Amino acid sequence: MQLNEITFSQATPIDGYGPGFFRVGGQVMQGAICVTVSGANSWGGYADQQVLLDMAGDIDVLFIGTGPEVAHMPAELRTRLEAAGVGVETMNSPAACRTYNVLLSEGRRVAVALLPV
Repeated sequence: MQLNEITFSQATPIDGYGPGFFRVGGQVMQGAICVTVSGANSWGGYADQQVLLDMAGDIDVLFIGTGPEVAHMPAELRTRLEAAGVGVETMNSPAACRTYNVLLSEGRRVAVALLPV
């Protein structure tokens, strides 16, 4: 089997996570965060919809990490994102981190909004 090292060039990968924190591009961030190719910022959770809607046009898919378990996101938020042209996938936060990194390494237009584990 041949293994290939993943490179992210100019992108910002998620390096790790733990109880209440995420490590993004070597920086530890507490609480909920939103990560795009250009960096990471704090996120106010589902009530902070404008941050996610502002990404429309820059991304094709937004992964929502719902914390340690898979959960439904608010239907109204999903409707608003999809109306803005953003595909939305929900999964637990660890899976969202992994999926984001894989698609990011492929150069895809993705972002992730994560609730802490």
